[in-house]
Amino acid sequence: MTHKIADVNVFYVSTSDCAGVGDSTLRYDKACMAVVEIRTDSGLSGYGITIKDEIAGLIRNTIKPILMGKDPVNTEDIWQEMFLNIRGSGRKGLSLVAISVVDIALWDLKGKILGLPVHRLLGGGKRFIPTYASGGWTSYTLDELLAEMKSFVDLGYSTIKMKVGVELGRNIKEDSRRVHAVRDMVGPDIDIIIDANNVWDSGTAVRFAEMVRDCDIAAFEEPVCADDIPGLGRIRSSINIPVATGEHEYTKYGMRDLLAGKAVDIVQLDATKAGGITEMVKVSAMCQAWNLLFAPHCFEIVHMHLLSAAPNAFKLEKLFLFNGIMRRCIKNYPEPVNGILEIPDLPGMGLEFDMEWIMQNNELK
Repeated sequence: MTHKIADVNVFYVSTSDCAGVGDSTLRYDKACMAVVEIRTDSGLSGYGITIKDEIAGLIRNTIKPILMGKDPVNTEDIWQEMFLNIRGSGRKGLSLVAISVVDIALWDLKGKILGLPVHRLLGGGKRFIPTYASGGWTSYTLDELLAEMKSFVDLGYSTIKMKVGVELGRNIKEDSRRVHAVRDMVGPDIDIIIDANNVWDSGTAVRFAEMVRDCDIAAFEEPVCADDIPGLGRIRSSINIPVATGEHEYTKYGMRDLLAGKAVDIVQLDATKAGGITEMVKVSAMCQAWNLLFAPHCFEIVHMHLLSAAPNAFKLEKLFLFNGIMRRCIKNYPEPVNGILEIPDLPGMGLEFDMEWIMQNNELK
C-alpha cells in the first residue's frame, strides 16, 4: 500500500510553569512547544516538535505545497527539496527549524508505515539510554541551586548540569563559588557539566576554567558565542575540560565547520533545529569519523532514537524546564528512572500526542 501526504497542520501551545527562570543571557516567561502534524491519505499521522511558533507561516506557505502528494517514506528526497526551496530565505535559523520539525514528523510517519520504531529504522537496538539531569539556572539563589542539584542526585542521576554566567556573566568569582558549592554537596562521584550559554569571551572562559579546575568538570558547554569557532578552538586547546557545543549550529555544514576549527569534544547539534533526523544521521556519522562524543541538545524524546544507533553516544539531556509542557502534550511522555530513559516500544517516534488538548490550547490563528 502506498501512502501520500494529504495535509499538514501546525499548532503552538505553552504553559507558564517556568516563568522567571533564566540563564546567563535569557529569561523565560513560559515553556512552549510547536507541534507539526502530517496526515496521509491512508489515515496515518506523524508528529514533529520544536519550540518556535514563528515557523508556522513558512511551513504553511512554502513547505506544505512541497509535501502535498509526496510519499512520506522518501525522507531524503523531501529534505533536499525543502532545503533547496528555502535556501534564499535562510540556510540557518528559523528556516532550518521548520525543515527539522517537518522531517521529524516524516520519520514518525515512516516508522508507523513500516511498523518499526525510529531507532530500529536507524539500526539501533538499544532501548535503555543513559540520561543526565539539566537545570541549575543562574536565576536561582545558591540555596535553590543546591536544592535542585541534590534533587537530581536523589532521582538517581549520575551526571548533572548547571548554568554559569551569573549577573550576565559579569561575576565569575560568584560562579566559581557556586560550582565549588555544588561539587562539595554532591561529592566526587557525580559528574558535573557547566553551561555558560554563549556569555563569555575566550579569555574569560579560559580564566574561569582554571578557577574550577579542582572541581573535576565533565564538560564546559558553550563558553563563548556559538559563532566564535576560533574562540572555541582557543579554549579547547587551553583548558583541561572537554568543550561541548553545537546546539546553535545547523546541518552537516555547521558540523563541518566545528570540526575544521578543532572546536569541540562533545557534539550537541539538535535535531529540532539542525535539520531533523535526516541530517542528524549525517552529523552522527561525522562525529564517529572524528572520534567525538555525540550528545544532542535537549528534546530527549527525539534524540533517544539517534543515541540508540550511535556507538559514540554520550548521554541524553533531560531538561527539567520542559517537564510541564511535555506532560501536557504527550500522553505517554517517557521519563528516566535512575537516569535511564526507556524508548517506548511503539512504531515511529513512539509518542502519543494529546491532540485534543493541543487543539483546544492552540495559540496560532
